[in-house]
Amino acid sequence: QVQLVESGGGLVQAGGSLRLSCAASGRTFSDYAMGWFRQAPGKEREFVAGISWGGRITYYADSVKGRFTISRDNAKNTVYLQMNSLKPEDTAVYYCASSRATAPPRRTSLYAYWGQGTQVTVSS
Repeated sequence: QVQLVESGGGLVQAGGSLRLSCAASGRTFSDYAMGWFRQAPGKEREFVAGISWGGRITYYADSVKGRFTISRDNAKNTVYLQMNSLKPEDTAVYYCASSRATAPPRRTSLYAYWGQGTQVTVSS
């Protein structure tokens, strides 16, 4: 069992920045690839970014590439999502999730554990 707790969400103006954190507890954090997903009202949950267990492989959705950066600190059992140049369309609940896959998957079904989510609202 892995417990995930996100933090760092909030209200920010367009063009601003936020850093999300996801603290993990339970099984060995470094055994898992980690992903960030988001879900806006009325829309399906979508992949945002993922990172392999060692941090060498990272993937991004095209919509956030160049603006968001995923990273992890295995010593702190934490994964981060640095979000810059935020846009109103980035408004959503952001979730972190863990997967036993070697490379971070883009499909939600390949993630076994999920956090409760943190709200990010970007005003125009």
